[in-house]
Amino acid sequence: MTTNDILHETYSALSANKVRSGLTMLGIVIGISSVIAMISIGQGAQSSIQSSIQAIGANLVQVTPGAQRGQGFQVSTGRGSAKTLTQEDADAILGTITLAKAVAPELSSRYQVTSKGKNTNTSVVGTTASYPGVRNLEIDTGTFITDGNNKSLSKVAVLGPTTRDDLFGTGADPIGQSIKIKGIEFKVVGVTKAKGGSGFGSQDDTIFIPLSSAQKFLAGDNYVTTISVQAPDSNSMTDIQNQITDLLLTRHKIKDPTLADFSTLNQADIVATASSVTGTFTILLGAVASISLLVGGIGIMNMMLTTVTERTREIGLRKAIGAKKKDINTQFLIEAIALTFIGGLLGVILGWSISFFVSYFGILQTTISYPSILLAFGVSAGIGIVFGYYPARRASELNPIEALRYE
Repeated sequence: MTTNDILHETYSALSANKVRSGLTMLGIVIGISSVIAMISIGQGAQSSIQSSIQAIGANLVQVTPGAQRGQGFQVSTGRGSAKTLTQEDADAILGTITLAKAVAPELSSRYQVTSKGKNTNTSVVGTTASYPGVRNLEIDTGTFITDGNNKSLSKVAVLGPTTRDDLFGTGADPIGQSIKIKGIEFKVVGVTKAKGGSGFGSQDDTIFIPLSSAQKFLAGDNYVTTISVQAPDSNSMTDIQNQITDLLLTRHKIKDPTLADFSTLNQADIVATASSVTGTFTILLGAVASISLLVGGIGIMNMMLTTVTERTREIGLRKAIGAKKKDINTQFLIEAIALTFIGGLLGVILGWSISFFVSYFGILQTTISYPSILLAFGVSAGIGIVFGYYPARRASELNPIEALRYE
C-alpha cells in the first residue's frame, strides 16, 4: 500500500463513525491538556516563590535566634522565638566580617495599631537606617528611619502602602500624622513603595520604627529577632555565613556548634529548598494529570479492538486479494496514531489556553514551557503506538478464510 492509500483508508475509517472517534480522542485531549496545565501551574508557582525570595533582599544571609539544645533538654522553643541575639551581635558582625556589605538588625512582632478611629493588626519592625539597602526597600514619600532617630529614641514610623491604606484611606498622605502602637504615639515620616506580598510576609503590610524605640517602648528588652547581612555577591554568601557562625559561637561562648543558640541561612539555600519543594509539587501535579492519558490510551485500544471486530470480513477480503500482514498491521496502527496525534494537537491547544487564561485573570501565575508541550505531545504519540499495536497485530494475524466466514 502506498502512503496515499494508507492516509485515505485512515480518513475513511475514522470518519465512518465520527462520534466514536471524537469520544476516543477526547480522552487524549483531556489528558494532554491536563498535563500541560498542571505543569505550567507548578512551574509558575516555582517562579513566583523564587521571585518572592529574591525580593526580600540581594545576596542575603539571615541570622535568627534558636533555643539551645542539650542532654535532657531536647525540645526546641522554635527558631526565631528565643532571645539570644542582640544589637551588640549585629555590631560585632559589621565590625568584624570584612566581607559584609551592610548589616540590618531588626526586632519584629505584631501589634494592634490605631489612627483616627481606624485600627489594624500588622507587623511592626524595629530596625536601622541600613534596612532599605539590605532588604531592597524603596521610599515612596517622606524619609526612612535615620541613625539619629535610633540614637535619640525617636518615636517615628514609616508605613507600608497597605498599612497606610488601612489606617488613613487608599492613597492618603499620612506624613506628619500620628499613629498609636501599643498605646504609644508615633509620628509618620514616610511611606514605602509597594512590593507585593510573599511567603515570607508582606513588607507592604508593615510599619517600620527605630530599633532602639522598639526595644525600649514595645519589647522592653535589647534582643533582636533577625540580623540580615548583605554580601557583596552571591559567591561570597557561604564564606560570610561560615564567618558569622564562628564569630557568634565565640561571642556566645559555645564550643560545640551543634549546641548553637542561633542559626544562619543564606538566600541561595532558601531558593534551593523552595525550588526542590515546588519541583516535587510540579512532578506530583503532572503525575496525577498523566493518569488521564493512561485512561485515554485504554480508550483507544478499546475502540481499535472494536473496529477490528467490526471489520473482520473487510480484513479477510483484503488478505484474500493479496494484502500482507505488514499492510494490515500498518493500516490499523496508523489509525491509532492518527487518533492520538489529532487528540494531542487539540490537547496542546486546550492546555495552553487554560494556562493562559488562568494567568490572564489573575487566578494563579503560570509558566508554559515548550519542553512540557513537546513531552506531552511525544507521550500522546507513544500512547498511540503502544495501545494501537495489539489491535493492529490482532488484525494482521486473522485467518483470511475464517475472516470471510465471519458474520
